[in-house]
Amino acid sequence: MRASFFVSCLLIISSLFLSCKGRTGTDELFVSIPSHPLRNANDLDSLINSIGDARVVLLGEASHGTSEFYTWRAAISKRLIQEKGFDMIGVEGEWADSYRVNQFVRGPQRDSLQTLALLQQYNRWPTWMWGNYEVASLVTWMNNWNQSKAAAEKVGFYGLDVYCIWESMEELMLYIQGNDSLMQMANEVRSCFQPYSADPGQYAYAVATASANCRAQVQKLWQAVSQLTGPGTGDTEAELVMQQNALVAVNGENYYRTSVSNSGASWNIRDRHMTATIKRLLEFHGPDSKIIVWEHNTHVGDARFTDMAAAGMVNVGQLVREEFGQDNVYIVGFGSYKGQVIAADEWGGSIETMRVPNAKRGSWEDMLHRSGAENKLLFSKELQNNPTFMKSIGHRAIGVQYDPGREAGNYVPTIVPKRYDAFIFIDESTALRPLKITPRNEPPDTYPSGY
Repeated sequence: MRASFFVSCLLIISSLFLSCKGRTGTDELFVSIPSHPLRNANDLDSLINSIGDARVVLLGEASHGTSEFYTWRAAISKRLIQEKGFDMIGVEGEWADSYRVNQFVRGPQRDSLQTLALLQQYNRWPTWMWGNYEVASLVTWMNNWNQSKAAAEKVGFYGLDVYCIWESMEELMLYIQGNDSLMQMANEVRSCFQPYSADPGQYAYAVATASANCRAQVQKLWQAVSQLTGPGTGDTEAELVMQQNALVAVNGENYYRTSVSNSGASWNIRDRHMTATIKRLLEFHGPDSKIIVWEHNTHVGDARFTDMAAAGMVNVGQLVREEFGQDNVYIVGFGSYKGQVIAADEWGGSIETMRVPNAKRGSWEDMLHRSGAENKLLFSKELQNNPTFMKSIGHRAIGVQYDPGREAGNYVPTIVPKRYDAFIFIDESTALRPLKITPRNEPPDTYPSGY
């Protein structure tokens, strides 16, 4: 009797202990999150299979300065190009600078030293986003891959972003030589922006104080270019480039004009422009074309499943799912628990290798670390049956401006299995390897903290 009573008590105590553990913590989840090991490119087989026939694949990053985010995106991109016939990579970079990379990768064979020289052109701060050795390796690989391809089969490299109005105007001039009317309009745009060409922030503040407004000039130029090329996406490469440079002027002016008074609205202008550029590139390359997109998680992870939605903000991930249908879009998020990152402590500041502290307790990254301190690949379809993961969880986001001592503000409330289709976790990261580039010093123009 006593033994039986003692055993019964132990069972009751054990039951209470496990019950309390389930209510007060999530320790059991840290050893039961379904995941797959991620050690080399062969471990991407399940991801490539899961992507299936998606036409748009969005590859995120939790910072603009983590080497592993770039190298794993490159590994995925190479396999998608080789095995799935993807036609191009679009990046969170400037159209004019990136179009020169496109011409390079589609041109004659070049060596790695020529690649490094090419990437020196990314001299707009933060220069390290595309001026780095990880990107150089991919660009050299793309150039080599294209050597055995017919012109129509060569993969391209494009910038999707809205900045650098001035560079796009310079590029446009090359395509409208001999058209006196267009040249006059383009010169009017240049003249309007000329007082602010070294500092787009000055233009934004001048608009806010009603002392400047170039809106009419850029709209007039865009309408004239559209009339010349036709209302749709251009049929020739020259028409596409001409249109895109004029669109950068229109949407860039709108972005800067809006940024001073409404950062949320300016964010939406920027992401709608990037989405429109993705759509235009796919239209130009034909109905069977496919694109890989490299951008920060804050752009590619569907905004509807973060706190961005409550603020009235949209992003590329949401917009492309709405435009092409969820079955035709595949989104991969990225994150890390600790390590190093390239960033600056202020806008335009010196590049620093910074320590990334252990992720905040209870965050998505903390949960993944405690479930096993190794790199891993997760699929949303394997997480959706667990109600814990279907709640909003803090998910770290690091911008080009970063203060490791103020971690609390770096977490985006996220329903992870809805925001992404898959997730790549790096337990301990290393810093990106930037090229030595003298930057043009430009003011803050991304929201928030340089995403």
